[in-house]
Amino acid sequence: MAHDFDPLAPETFDSANADYARLRAECPVAHSDAWGGFWALMKHADVAEAAGDWKTFITSQQNVIPKVAFTGRRPPLHLDPPEHTPYRRALAPLFTERRIARLEPIIRTICRDLLATMRRAGGGDVVADYGAHMPIATFAHWMNLSAAAVAELTAVGQRYNIAVQFADMDATKESSLVLYDMARAIVADRRANPMSVDEDATSALLAVRVDGEPLPEELIVGTIRQVLVVGIIAPSVLLGSIAVHLSRDPTLQSELRADPSLIPAAVDEFLRLYTPYRGFARTAVEDVVIRGCPIPAGEPIALVYASANRDADVFDDPETFKIDRPNMKDSLAFGRGPHTCIGAGLAKLELVVAVEELLAAAPGFTLTAEPRPTRFPEIGALTAPIAFESAA
Repeated sequence: MAHDFDPLAPETFDSANADYARLRAECPVAHSDAWGGFWALMKHADVAEAAGDWKTFITSQQNVIPKVAFTGRRPPLHLDPPEHTPYRRALAPLFTERRIARLEPIIRTICRDLLATMRRAGGGDVVADYGAHMPIATFAHWMNLSAAAVAELTAVGQRYNIAVQFADMDATKESSLVLYDMARAIVADRRANPMSVDEDATSALLAVRVDGEPLPEELIVGTIRQVLVVGIIAPSVLLGSIAVHLSRDPTLQSELRADPSLIPAAVDEFLRLYTPYRGFARTAVEDVVIRGCPIPAGEPIALVYASANRDADVFDDPETFKIDRPNMKDSLAFGRGPHTCIGAGLAKLELVVAVEELLAAAPGFTLTAEPRPTRFPEIGALTAPIAFESAA
């Protein structure tokens, strides 16, 4: 079987996307021998089709490449419809536009406090000092966590992310188990001290009944464990990528700083251009043929969203930032089908506020070193060290 690309090869911030452009043109259904072997879909049409066809391409066998789920099933991502549906249905009311909008002043205060520390230092790492903390603090408010839980989640979440990035399986397992312990503690506390199902994710899950029966305890714990991580890693990586792009394009920096009303549209384009996922996986339940390439049933398939969103068949001049793209609805930044990101609205709000505040923090900023890239399953900046310019 052909070995079309090596996800373990050394990368720069830009090299993976350059390789994916080659694969889209020459080998859009690619195979790699890494991690026991897997397929990778590079074209927008194929990724969208597989993500939407949940009956043929299931997520319950393997949901990410490399496989990092060692400690139990974590709904909704680890389940297929209709089994996953009660978990999404319980969480959905907590992600309504009205509910999310209430977090805007909280997110803004979090961002300003983090940036004040960076300003006093003259700069810092947008990922480690800003992006890694803001989503965790935001989620803490959304999940009604204590200050002690926030501090623990910040530390463990960073350890988990680094362990996954560097394929450190022992550290991945260790940090995942700690996250499970945190999730169990949250569930136990809500059993003892229930909150309104309209205000609290854990209480909402505990209140669900399917055919008169509550959801299994371990799957509720798994859901909370999943929420703790999914909502914190991608925004951190994407903010790093945005900082790299803006450091390379001071003109765009100035335009967005002068007219903040452009920032929501800019964030949409950043989401397309720097989609932070390349390793979400599906498994075909039967033999399939994609673009003439036979894929046997049971073999893992990566949906390379980052590549799909730079497909010239869908996006004109796809490697270029364009704030006014007419077909932004075609972006797969938040997935497609029944596993479309349920927290997309919150993620977009976090990013818009974070970019607004980063631009407002100084007249300009520049990279002080080359960004360190992430590895599978994310794609983007693992570091983005910047220096703030002083006011004239």
